[in-house]
Amino acid sequence: MVQFLVKRFIGLIFVIIGVTFITFILGYNAPGDPIQQLLGNHFSRAVYVSLKHSYGLDLPWYQQYWNFLTRLTRFDLGLSFRQRNYPVWNILKDGVPVSTELGFFALILQMLVGIPIGIISALKANTWVDTLNMGIMLILFALPSFVLAFFAQLIIVWLDTLTNGTWPVAGWGTSWRFGWSDIQFMIAPILVYAAVGTALFARLARTSMLEVLRQDYVRTARAKGLRERNVVYRHAFRNAMIPLVTVFGLSVGLLVTGAFFIENIFNIPGIGQVTINSINNRDYPVIQATVMLLAVAVVVGNLISDLLYSVADPRIKTE
Repeated sequence: MVQFLVKRFIGLIFVIIGVTFITFILGYNAPGDPIQQLLGNHFSRAVYVSLKHSYGLDLPWYQQYWNFLTRLTRFDLGLSFRQRNYPVWNILKDGVPVSTELGFFALILQMLVGIPIGIISALKANTWVDTLNMGIMLILFALPSFVLAFFAQLIIVWLDTLTNGTWPVAGWGTSWRFGWSDIQFMIAPILVYAAVGTALFARLARTSMLEVLRQDYVRTARAKGLRERNVVYRHAFRNAMIPLVTVFGLSVGLLVTGAFFIENIFNIPGIGQVTINSINNRDYPVIQATVMLLAVAVVVGNLISDLLYSVADPRIKTE
């Protein structure tokens, strides 16, 4: 186990280096000048040269990238181009808890709803129950999240108009507080964000369960007179978990940075909204930081999946 974790940690370092290098090169060669855009109508050649030197943008590209990696070893994400002398982490730190909360509850909802629907559809395969469930899941899976968000806001406005209510259309409550006024803000974004993932878990659970239910050991368990609940959950479902664990690991990796469109449409002050604003403003240090967070989260999510494989199936060893 220790050897496995060491290998994964080394792999994490190389992934971060690769991702940061690609992001840096794309930003370095992108059209436009962030310092010139920062100055705008107040452009002055002397101020322009001074700012470019203070940010180290007058250095060769390899020196700039090396300086970024050196700062990263000290957990220093650099300074924002848009907000002068303001640390990037100070921009991100308020958005991380919000995005994590949105992703966490969406993931819980995806598993609690999607997996049981998939199991029921597998047990009722080729019946109207299966057709109805998978038809709804297919629609949810096919619709982009920003389309669902738009319809959700229309429904909220329509209900508010019909009932003279004050249900919030956008925004977010206080992060990790669960008073009713906070929950009202959270329900619609969480439901929209969870919709596509719920459909994915449901379809994957159905496919995996159908394959396992046809195996000889399941028929043997039923022939021995075991209760159907035990056959389904203790024998079939445990062996059908491997694909679900894979998706779970990827979903964990996307917890923090996986809701860009949702946060933008619902005006949620999370990492996604910060990233989109940074792209529009060519604030490359913030873009690099969010991409790096995404890379780290995905690698950690895959690590969790690998560890859970051995729990779901003891034949799989983490070596």
